[in-house]
Amino acid sequence: MSDHDPDIWSGIDDLWAWLDSHSPDDGQQSLLLRMLKLSEEVGEVAEAVIGAMNRNPRKGASHTWEDVESELCDVVITALVALRTLTPDTREVFGRHLARVRERSLGPGPR
Repeated sequence: MSDHDPDIWSGIDDLWAWLDSHSPDDGQQSLLLRMLKLSEEVGEVAEAVIGAMNRNPRKGASHTWEDVESELCDVVITALVALRTLTPDTREVFGRHLARVRERSLGPGPR
């Protein structure tokens, strides 16, 4: 496995453990702050898109589409860490939900 193809789930577990060991908060407050962090990251995606499209007259072309890619990755990572904060069964919960969304969108596939 290369550096560009990391194991997503062990990476999420590592980040979750690191955040937990460095968090001054615990329990519900920590969970709430991780959920709020997700909103912050989504806002950064919006800012990057606006900058990449040169739609902010004050800042001009302040971002690239590569910046948007990076910010979208931050959203995914933050969401998965928040999910891991809710449940240690992150992989299974996400897998089941993805399967439901795929079936709803694409119809039943081969079993």
